[in-house]
Amino acid sequence: MKLIERPWSVVTGKSNLENLHVLKSFPVFFGCVDTDPKEDLFADMHWCIDPETGVIQLSKLIPLEILYQMQHVDGCGPTWKKYYEEFAAFISSHNPGHVLEIGGGQGKLSQIVTSRNNKTIWTIVEPNPVHRGSDRIEVIRSFFDEKFEYEGTIDTVVFSQVLEHAYDPRSFVSTIASFLPTNGKLIFAYPNLELWLQKKYTNALNFEHTMFLTEHHVDYLLRKNGFYISEKRAYGEHSIFYLVEKKGQELETSQLINKYIEYKAMFDEFVDYHTKIVEDLNNRIIANNVSIYLFGAHIFSQYLLCFGLSQNRIKSILDNSKAKQGKRLYGTRFHVESPSVLRGIKKATVILKAGIYNKEIKEDILENINPNVVFWE
Repeated sequence: MKLIERPWSVVTGKSNLENLHVLKSFPVFFGCVDTDPKEDLFADMHWCIDPETGVIQLSKLIPLEILYQMQHVDGCGPTWKKYYEEFAAFISSHNPGHVLEIGGGQGKLSQIVTSRNNKTIWTIVEPNPVHRGSDRIEVIRSFFDEKFEYEGTIDTVVFSQVLEHAYDPRSFVSTIASFLPTNGKLIFAYPNLELWLQKKYTNALNFEHTMFLTEHHVDYLLRKNGFYISEKRAYGEHSIFYLVEKKGQELETSQLINKYIEYKAMFDEFVDYHTKIVEDLNNRIIANNVSIYLFGAHIFSQYLLCFGLSQNRIKSILDNSKAKQGKRLYGTRFHVESPSVLRGIKKATVILKAGIYNKEIKEDILENINPNVVFWE
């Protein structure tokens, strides 16, 4: 596997990156599979920082066809259900006509919005679509990049949790601008990465989230490409909803504040935290003779294992997604089970490091499955 080199800043384009940390042998896919573990691929994460802006980013990237070899985002649970409802309502409130959605995945947004707005026509551009389309929802199997072509007329571009996956965000935003007419709308949701990294959440930075592009930098790139920010709305600690309008020319941009010292310290704390938490978890595993499970068939578990979490006593990985259950988490030997396997076990411990989803996962297990489960968080 040949990695893609990205030695330049995703904000300035300058080749002046400073090395931060290399995380060795990380799985290149975050989903669950039925294949033999011998087929799994691994690569080193080379984290760097732009000394002029403080943006943290990977300098070596996984080829897209390997990283996104199949759809693995399920979006189950109360937080995601409420998220889709609130973001769909945010989109609907701006009366979109013909929408081009980048990375539509399972088509949840398209279904909710078109059911509420009977005049809205929707086109999904997605390399691994789950939704099959309908009379008002067209599905195009493709990546969205500067080579993508579309002959129809659109007035709104929509995406959910996509910009942070772009390998070149400057080109990504510029390409979107080229598809929109003057005063056309771009409506999107972006994760609150700064808060996530502050809280040491492992889904903040990885082979898919290849850059620590925070709200400050996103706003800069939007204005740089002629987008006026009309509205921003926070969805808890999860995401920020944006409504921006194309004005056709570069807008005045405030000078970028250099976040180098702040973000470098934040990243160093992130690495140090996971080194220490894995050491602590390993000591607990040795000291306790109980059934131990790991929650989260995704990046959450892969990070802990990559940092050296002891595997010998872990029975399996638990996950609420039915699409993952019965399969194996890529890059590991563990198969995925439903949390219902905890039912009736007198002494069971669950290692839970699932970021903002910890609370709902814990409550569901204690209230609906087994009130005696102990969580190591």
